[in-house]
Formats: sequence, structure tokens, C-alpha cells
Amino acid sequence: MKTRVTLFVIFLLFLTSSIDAQSTAWPKMTTETKPWSRWWWMGSAVDTANLACNMEAYSKKGLGGLEITPIYGVQGNDANDISYLSPKWMQMLRFTEEKAKQLGMKIDMVTGTGWPFGGPQITIANAADKVIFQDYSLTGGEHLSQPIVMNNVKQRPYGTLLCLMAFSPTGEKLNLTDKIDNKGDLQWTAPAGTWKLMAVFNGKTLQKVKRAAPGGEGWVMNHFSKKAVDTYLARFDHAFATSHVPYPNAFFNDSYEVFGANWTPDFFTQFAKRRGYRLENYLREFRGEGNADTIARVVSDYRETLAELLLENFTENWTAWAHRHGSITRNQAHGSPGNLIDLYSAADIPECETFGGMPDFNIKGLRKDSLSTTNEADLTTMKYASSAAHINGKKYASSETFTWLTEHFRTSLSECKPVLDMLYSAGINHVFFHGTPYSPKNAAWPGWLFYASIDMSPTDPMWHDAAPFFSYIRRCQSFLQYGKPNNDVLIYLPVYDFWYENRGTPYLAFDIHSMPQHTPHFIKAVNSILNDGYDADYISDRYIATTSAENGLLKTAGGTTYKALVIPSVTMMQPGTLQKLIMLAKNGATIIFVGHYPEDVPGLGSLQSRRVVFKHAISELPDSQTFQTPKRYAFGKGYIITAKDYKSALSLCNIPKEEIRTVWGGSYIRRKNPTGYHYFIASLQHKGINGWVTLGVRAKSAMLFDPLTGHSGKAALRQHNGHTQIYLQLQSGQSIIVKTFTNNNVQVKPWCYYQALPDTLTLADGWSMQFIKSEPAIKRTFNIHHLESWTNMNIPNAKINMGIARYTIKFNLPKSKATDWILNLGDVRESARVYINGEKVETLWSVPYETNVGQYLHPGSNTLQVEVTNLPANRISDYDRRGVKWRIFNEINMVDVHYQKSSYASWKPVPSGLLGPVELIPVVSQPKNINQ
Repeated sequence: MKTRVTLFVIFLLFLTSSIDAQSTAWPKMTTETKPWSRWWWMGSAVDTANLACNMEAYSKKGLGGLEITPIYGVQGNDANDISYLSPKWMQMLRFTEEKAKQLGMKIDMVTGTGWPFGGPQITIANAADKVIFQDYSLTGGEHLSQPIVMNNVKQRPYGTLLCLMAFSPTGEKLNLTDKIDNKGDLQWTAPAGTWKLMAVFNGKTLQKVKRAAPGGEGWVMNHFSKKAVDTYLARFDHAFATSHVPYPNAFFNDSYEVFGANWTPDFFTQFAKRRGYRLENYLREFRGEGNADTIARVVSDYRETLAELLLENFTENWTAWAHRHGSITRNQAHGSPGNLIDLYSAADIPECETFGGMPDFNIKGLRKDSLSTTNEADLTTMKYASSAAHINGKKYASSETFTWLTEHFRTSLSECKPVLDMLYSAGINHVFFHGTPYSPKNAAWPGWLFYASIDMSPTDPMWHDAAPFFSYIRRCQSFLQYGKPNNDVLIYLPVYDFWYENRGTPYLAFDIHSMPQHTPHFIKAVNSILNDGYDADYISDRYIATTSAENGLLKTAGGTTYKALVIPSVTMMQPGTLQKLIMLAKNGATIIFVGHYPEDVPGLGSLQSRRVVFKHAISELPDSQTFQTPKRYAFGKGYIITAKDYKSALSLCNIPKEEIRTVWGGSYIRRKNPTGYHYFIASLQHKGINGWVTLGVRAKSAMLFDPLTGHSGKAALRQHNGHTQIYLQLQSGQSIIVKTFTNNNVQVKPWCYYQALPDTLTLADGWSMQFIKSEPAIKRTFNIHHLESWTNMNIPNAKINMGIARYTIKFNLPKSKATDWILNLGDVRESARVYINGEKVETLWSVPYETNVGQYLHPGSNTLQVEVTNLPANRISDYDRRGVKWRIFNEINMVDVHYQKSSYASWKPVPSGLLGPVELIPVVSQPKNINQ
């Protein structure tokens, strides 16, 4: 018996040490923690040899997966194009999947070519629809002398008459549809008075698939029709069934860009079924005539109906189809005419996108391209996708990343990092580059390209130093995919207010470009909450309905918990949602109303009866005569809070703020794990963070993990005024991961904090430079008296060069009290591999371009070598000046961000090389009291 007890104790000790080792290490790296990329198949002109070559190069650098997106082909290469979903295309897919498996990669594919979904299987009957009106006027005793047919000659072959309504000024409404004969003549004489006749036709958008690949051309499908969607997907069923090719890991849908599609043939029937009244009787209001409130209500009901049809017949239907075949879905819901939370939630992986240049982060030393484009996706927009993932318990929230980040050939890795850090702070944890064009080995530089993407592929010089960039992503995402979301509050998405406030044409889509115009009050509310030190997710009526209250917290259907639910100055709310909020509060939740209580119900259907229910629900709420003074009311087991603003409302919730944002100006996201919590923190600002930072969670100990280098160590931590504080040292542009341990005092090596000494060594004169790779070739070695862009040096072909230059300098290390030295390269254009005394130190690709080098230095003489890779901008502008034909792509070919054809011949030389100043900074360890 004693032997058994001893063995059990030994086993427990082993298990405890094993758990500690796991909890203090980087989380498990997987295929999904690596970056993935959209893989453009141009003309689907792929072959097995080049597929293998491309994929091996991608895998070697660190890509984890690829999303196949076939598009238009290459000029003069039509003979090699492969028709989409043909037997040969499916053979290429099989080879790709098998090769990916060998390389430890995964393959996704778009459910189509180009965008949006459509193709040869979509007949005009199943193509995208739009509503068309024709008006006629009659007075008493008159009859219509012309047939009711489409005036639009282009639409006439496709248009179908849905109804004919007659309206009088006194409010009479007559449905005359059954009085039209087979020839289209109206068999009706107008009664006394003036009558306005409205004919409603189901027309067609006539939109074709944009950027379609060979075999994918055709009409865009009707996303509101289950029959059309099923017909579309049947082509895929046939291709996979007959080829026996395994289905991919996931199917993808690009942003909703179905232009002009605002109807479906059975819309009147669906509207009556869902809204409880006939839209035909309110065509005048639908078209903006009459009482403003009634107009807004009818339009809101139209938008809600359209949203439900899109959700049920397309997104949910498409996801169910993928599941039947063992695949999952990734969906970009933005651009849709619906509630984005509901639409994102219907896919397995909700995906946002970045579009355009960086926000003005004002990060110290960050290069700012003079041709950089406008950013049109901010953190509040990205949170739609991550919120849908969080409230539904989905592991991944992905992003189409770096679309139009800069003009072609001008994107640096240093510009990519702040955008990544912003995405991570918004809750995104699965990055897809936009993108990587398949390019055969024999293609002349710059290879095959896609017009709207950065070129994250071996044809771009940035690929030379992409591996550490990919490692940074892998390390960040290992933590961001680990554990569970831990945002503080939920914010109700007031889609009915959006619909009510946005007057004008009935059709309304929420694309990333127009969110500031369509949702300004909501954006302001979200930013107010975030800037006050709380993080949040959005929730819709549909998901409030499935949320419960447990132990004083709100628990969504996905199992994620929140401390409060904020109702942001909402005017319109369905009575069912209001009733659910009251029930949640009674069961222990905290519900916050800012500005005022909801004031009315949306829509027109059953208006009076819904108002009665709504009024009764409002009467249950505390009688808050004014919201000017913030108040917290006990309400059942929970609380109702009323206040005029978010700051005062949240102050009554006893939710600890995060000083990372409020005091230090940093960006962050927090997640929870079995041993505590972990944060991703970035200083996306001109200043850094250096001091004791109060955390919003309690901890007994904490660790710091540097995703740039892979280093980790035990953080300095103390308890101060009842709160846990951690010491952080971050420079402008840097990021860190903090992992806290609630009950354990982990035993690992301490994190190194540094204090600079005054005797900085500047390495100015005595450099030599030679090109180890250059196009065009530059052979000589050049002595440099001061560092500057090689485009400013008197070197033949330097202004048009694309290459790698090796800078070398010998120096004597002075005697110092330093315990370490930091090498700062200053301004680098654009990435640098550092060697000291023949040893590889690190590749520096982001600001600040610095690294610890003390272990590589020795007293006396030392040699520093820096290999700098520049952008291809100067090379491509020379191509345009000389008339080299490299724009060889069909359809749109290559355009600028404004979708205009452009030449790069006028570009001024882009700075290249090591610009400095290069400094060696002596530092001493700055001990911090661990766990004071």
C-alpha cells in the first residue's frame, strides 16, 4: 500500500511539473496558427510541376494554408487555361490537396470563380433580380390605352409583371393585377377622381460574375432564392461526385458585391408571410411618398425581409451544404443588406477585410509611402466578424489582409505589422493574405500578378525576409487562438435604428466603405466604450434571444460570458427583445440603457398590438425620469443602469478598466485560459509604454512573450491599491503578449528590463557596401562616409535597382558597465539581416529596427554586417519608362486603387538601403521587484 501511495505522489508531481511546463511555454503551433493566403489561379492555367514548386516555396517560408480563387487568365496563354470544375481542373485540385497534405498545409477554395457567386449553371431565371416600377395616371372614366409591358427594352425579355396597383389621393387602394389580359391590356375603367397606377415588374440586374475564370463565366445568382442557390451548388456536387476528389477544408465567400439585387420573384409573398401585411398596399410609402414615419417603417420591414431571405436561403443554406460534405465555411458578410452579426454568425469562420492604407498610427520611424491609399476599415468595423465568432463560441475569426495596403510594388513588411496588430486587437486571429498569385517558374519577372493585392509570393523581394514575418504571425495567433474570448461587455447592434435613420432608397447594404455614413452614432458609442478602458462584442436581437444569465453574468449560446449588456441610445426595439432584456436582468444580468429607454417598435406590421406589448414591458423598467444622473437599480437578481453617457454608466458596473488603453494609449485584447488570462498588447502610437500598468484582472504572477523574437520570461508584478500591476517596456510600434496566472507563482527565468546608459556608440563612417543580389547587376564595392539611400549615391543603375546590399563596418567596442548592447539600425529600407563577427543575429523587418547583440560582441575589434533588401518599386518604374511589357493579364489587367489604368514611369526613386543612423546602445538590466 505504501508503494502505491509513493508512486501516486510521484505521478502527481510529474503531472504538476508537466502542466507547469505547458502553461509557461508558447501554445501549440498548428496549421491554423500560421498565416494563410488567397491563392490566385490565373485562368486556372496550373500544372503539377509548378503547383508543387509554388507550394514548396510557400510552405518553406511558413504559410499554413491556401485558398484557391480562380480568376481571369494571362494574355497569350489561353491554350493553357483549364475550365473551372472540368475533369482536368478537378485533377489539379486533387494534386493540390495531396501535395498540401504532404507539406502539412490545408486547402480552402472559393465556391466559384471571381465574385460574387454565379456561373454557367445559373440561367436567367435564377439570376439576380431587381424590382422595376412603371407609373401611369388615369382620371375618372378613362382606361389605359397602352399595354402593361416593360418599357425598358433591355429588360423586356426577362421582366415579369408581379402586380398592378391603383391609388387615389383619398387613400383608396385597388389591386388590378387580375384585370390584365394575356396581351397585357388593362380591362378597367377608372372610377371618379385621379388615380396613380403602379406596375411592379421583377427585372434582372444582368450582372455577370466579376473577374471570372474560364468556365466560371455567367450570370450572378439570386442569393435570396433557395432554388437558385441549390441549383448553383448542384454543379459542385456533380464535379466532386464524378471526380471523387475530396472536398476542401473550407469553402469561402468573398464580400457581398451583388450590385443592384434588391428583389426576388416571390418577395411579395414572403413579405406578407413574415411581416403580416401586404407590401403591395404600401407601394407609395415604399417609394418614398406620404407620411415620413410610415415610409421609414415600411422600408424597415422591406429591409428586414430581405435580410432574412439572404440569411436563410443563402448563408445558412450554403453552410449546411458544406457541412454535408465534411467542409466548413468562411464568409465575408460585409456588403450585405442585412444584420451583419446574424450573417457573419451563420458561417463557421466569420471573415472581415482590410482595404486601403494604414490608419495614421503615427508610429515613430514607420515609413509612410507618399502614394499610400486611404484606409476604409477601422477597428469598429472589424469587430463585426470577431463579435460573431465570440458570441457563438467559434474558434476562428479571419481577415482578408492587406488589400490595397499600398500601390503595387511599394509594400514593405514594416507597413504590414501595424495593420496586423490592429486586426489582432479587434479580435481577429486567423490571417489570410490578399494575396499570392500562382506563377510558373518560367514567367519573367515580376511574374503573374493580381491587380488588387500585395504580392506575398516569391516574385516579390519581401519574400526574402518573409520567414520571420510569418513567425511573428504564427506566435501571435498561437495565443489568440488559445483559450476563450474575455471581452467585458456586449453592445446591442441597433439595426432597426440603422434602418429607420437611413432614409432614401429602400435598399441598404453595409459595406466597409460606407459604415461611417450608415452607422455614425453606433461607431461613436463603440469608440467611447473602448476608449474608456473596456472591450466589447456586438450582439443582435437574434442572439440576445438565446442568451442567458448565470451567476450574475450574461452567457451567450456559444458559452461566452460578459459582465453587462449595453443598449446604446436605441430608439427602435422589438418588444420581444425588450422583454428578453427584462428577463435577463431579473435573472441576474446587468443591463445598461444609455441616453434613454427604447421609445417605439420598428416596422409597420401589427403595429398597435406590438406597441401594447412594448408599453407594458417599458412599464416594468425603473421609472427613470431623467438619465442625466447615472443610477443603478436593483432589478430582480440583477441590475438596470441608466445614464446619459457610456463612461458614467459603465462606472456603476464595477468592471475594472484596462489602463493599457486609458492611461498608456495602447491597443489590446484579452482572452482567458485554464490558468488565468492572456493579453495581446501593441503600442500603435508615437509614444511607447514604460511603467507599471494596472491590469483588469487579478494575478499572482505573469509572463511576457515576445512574438517578434520568441523570447519569454517572468514579468515584474505587484499588487497596488487592490489591483494587479505589471511592468511593461514597449517602444512605439512594438507588441507583446502578457500571460497572467491567477493562483500560481510560476518559476521561470525573469524577463529582462533595460535601462540605457549614456555612452551610445554611433557607427557612422567606415562602411563599405556591395550588392550581393541586384537587378540590374552592380558589381563594385563602395566605401561610404555617411549612410544614405543608395538611390542618392553616384552609383550607375542604383536608382533603378532591385536587390540586396551588404553593408560592412569594423569597430572597437569600448569598455562599458553595460550588461548588454542594443543595436538600432535607424531607418531601414526595407528589411535587414544582421550578422556580427560572422554569426547570424536576427532579421529585422519592423520598427523599431533593433535587437539585443551583447552575446555576439567581444572586447576590441568587431565586424557588423547588415544585408538590406529594398522594394521592387524602382525596378518596375524603370520597366515602364523603357516600355517593358509586364502588364500581361486579361480583363482588368493592372490598375491603381481607384481602378484606373496607370503608369509607374513618373515615380520618383524610392529610398533604398541602410539609411541609419546605426547605433550601439549600452544597457544595464533594470531589476524589478518580482511579485512585490
